[in-house]
Amino acid sequence: MTDKRKKLRWQLPFLALLIVGTVIILSKQDRSPYRTNQGMVFGTVYKITYQYAEDLQRDIQVELDKVNASLSPFQKQSIISRINGNDPTVVPDSMFMHVFRLARTISADTHGAFDITVAPLVNAWGFGFKNSQGVDSLTIDSLRQYVGMSNVHFDGEQIIKADSCVMLDCSAIAKGYGCDVVAALFDGKGIKNYMVEIGGEIVVKGINSKRNRWSIGINKPVEDSLALTSELQTILHVSNIAMATSGNYRNYYYRDGKKVAHTIDPRTGYPVQHSILSATVLAPDCATADAYATSFMVLGLDSAMAICNRHPELQGYFIYADEQGQFATCHSDGFEKWLKK
Repeated sequence: MTDKRKKLRWQLPFLALLIVGTVIILSKQDRSPYRTNQGMVFGTVYKITYQYAEDLQRDIQVELDKVNASLSPFQKQSIISRINGNDPTVVPDSMFMHVFRLARTISADTHGAFDITVAPLVNAWGFGFKNSQGVDSLTIDSLRQYVGMSNVHFDGEQIIKADSCVMLDCSAIAKGYGCDVVAALFDGKGIKNYMVEIGGEIVVKGINSKRNRWSIGINKPVEDSLALTSELQTILHVSNIAMATSGNYRNYYYRDGKKVAHTIDPRTGYPVQHSILSATVLAPDCATADAYATSFMVLGLDSAMAICNRHPELQGYFIYADEQGQFATCHSDGFEKWLKK
């Protein structure tokens, strides 16, 4: 018998054992229950469903707490709060730097429509992490000098601000990033089927407990500051993708008889006023989807569609008011497949 045949005789049993072991592991995972964990993070609700043998609530919470400790402006000792407070000893962690670099990229791509230095303006209008002291044109003009990604950079060790009044707000990207962090936890454990939702931002993979793609509704943008209405505009059937929706139909107030919506245009300093009522974005990761959804609310319909056409990895679905004030919709070319079961 040749050496090659002898070697093959020894290898075949080990190969068979490996195949059997893999089949057993996969079959066990297929029999694992679908679990759902719920809680609060970033001032909103999360709901996470996944197929796994163990309850991962503790692991999930640990990961979300890390994101909070890095990006929450409501935690005094978070990385972002210490940067906003001009703490010279703060060293950005990997989570903050990932979000910071992504924010810079998307800001450049949207010509400043997305900008995490918008915090002074958001606070002034009463939608941020500090109480509004009232706002007028002089206030807006004075604050705009502190807004712009050119006012902040990373020198290899610290975040350097052009002025101590520059402040960062990652609320338009942090929920999406939190979804990505939990998804990475699941991927690391070999979980094939899950849905991660934080405040409406979502990452899905695989299939649901009914062995179908995940069904996700897009709400009609009906004015509802108390979030009591949940009438659906359409339902998506998605898998292996991230989704985020931005709209001005829930977070708003009226001032002098005029609606003041929470989406602030960093370039003008004022709340956006155009026909888009909500923007839904599908992307490979949820932080990207989250940031572009906000950007599209700032940019308006034509510019948003132009970006989708320029980026095949992004898909957009828009609900807007037509000339008669009625709801109308449009979407990018690649979005159509997600509307079908």
